[in-house]
Amino acid sequence: METTLLILKPDAVQRGLMGRIITRFEEKGLQIVGAKLAMISPETAATHYKDHQGKGFYAGLVGFMTSAPVLILAVRGLGAITICRNLMGATFGSKAAAGTIRGDFGVSNSFNLIHGSDSPEAATRERGIFFGPGEVLDYSRAGDRWVYDSSSGKPE
Repeated sequence: METTLLILKPDAVQRGLMGRIITRFEEKGLQIVGAKLAMISPETAATHYKDHQGKGFYAGLVGFMTSAPVLILAVRGLGAITICRNLMGATFGSKAAAGTIRGDFGVSNSFNLIHGSDSPEAATRERGIFFGPGEVLDYSRAGDRWVYDSSSGKPE
C-alpha cells in the first residue's frame, strides 16, 4: 500500500469543491488516512516547492498557495500515487481530459485545483512537511475486502 499526499488548493476550497473532489478518491476505493484544513505559510510553501525556486512561476505559485486555506490529505491504497495522478488529470485544466478533476472543474493554466505527489520519495518528503507524528492514521475498513481481491493472500 502506498500513502500519498494531496493538497486541494485555494481555488478548490474557495469554489466549494472539497467534498466533490474527495468523493472521487473515496469512490475509487482509496482511503483517507489524514486530513487538515490549513493556511500554508510562505516558509512551508518554500520548503514544499523548493524544486521550483528560481523558475518564472515560483513567486506566483507561492503567493497563490498562501492566499487562502487548503485541504491537505494523506491518501492510501494499492498504487495510490498513480491512481491519484490519473484522477487529477493533466496539469493544466484547459488540457485535462473530461472525467478527471482538472478536466471537469478547471479551465485555468494557473489555478489547477489540486496537487499530488509524483513519486514514493516525494510522497514521503511531502507528508513530512504537512503532517506530524500521529496525524496520518493506520486503520482498517470493513469495505476493503470489496475493494481489493486478497484471495491470493495479498491485496490485488
